[in-house]
Amino acid sequence: MYTTISFPSFGISINPPSYFTIGPLTIHIYGVLIAVGLMLAVAYAWRRSHEFGIKEDDITDGVLCIVPFAVLCARLYYCVFQWEQYAANPISVLYIWKGGLAIYGGVIGAAIGVIVLCVVKKIKAPALLDLVSLGFLIGQCIGRWGNFFNREAFGAETDSFFRMGLTTVYGTTTYYHPTFLYESVWCLAGFLLLHFLSKRRRYDGQIALGYVAWYGFGRAWIEGLRTDSLYLGSLRVSQVLAALSCLTATLVLIYNARRKHDPQSLYVHQVERAAQEAAREPEAGPEAEEENYAEGD
Repeated sequence: MYTTISFPSFGISINPPSYFTIGPLTIHIYGVLIAVGLMLAVAYAWRRSHEFGIKEDDITDGVLCIVPFAVLCARLYYCVFQWEQYAANPISVLYIWKGGLAIYGGVIGAAIGVIVLCVVKKIKAPALLDLVSLGFLIGQCIGRWGNFFNREAFGAETDSFFRMGLTTVYGTTTYYHPTFLYESVWCLAGFLLLHFLSKRRRYDGQIALGYVAWYGFGRAWIEGLRTDSLYLGSLRVSQVLAALSCLTATLVLIYNARRKHDPQSLYVHQVERAAQEAAREPEAGPEAEEENYAEGD
């Protein structure tokens, strides 16, 4: 068990708690940070929803329906590749409060949920995915700090400038790559980049592809440094998935960059035109009725 966390290059040494109590309740800081990340992502989506042609109510409905499904997928993804931990007692798969979530499972579950929501609500999926992917980066950036408080998801031993020291209860300190920090910073940089690019997007789905390429590239690199990866044989599952998704998204982005795109084809402009046409119909209605009445006379 680790106690003190230190960053010697910056003169930092702290021993933060991983949980706190309120009466009989034990509240884990990891869960608090995930909740904060989710709330900030939703607030951001609400604020910019009109720029993508999405209604705030649809965002709210999506959060209420998709988040539980995404958590379930994050749990299933982890358990499938760590089945030896649960084989003797399969019911323990349900013990989610004991930890064991995989972010890639959550992202895949959220993407599937978004597509289903779009079918039900008759929303253009690439447009909503553009907005949601920006929210993903916010949530991932903040949520990764839960690993800091839990003293987990760190990388291999290192003596690099950014090394993080973990001190055991016996006073022994070992220095590791703070991979949770690498990923948090990478997600923050990706969010800032894609936030500004989203204001000049040329087609629906461009930002979502950018997210997959950006996060996939960073995760493929960072996963190679971690010591707690999920494996399929000798392959790190998340690293392979990240590399393939990055390559695929990059190729699609390159292909689309060579094509001409009409900005008016963006879903937000389609919604605006539909609203304008709907607003004109009542104006034309009475005139059309008078003409029909005159013809009847």
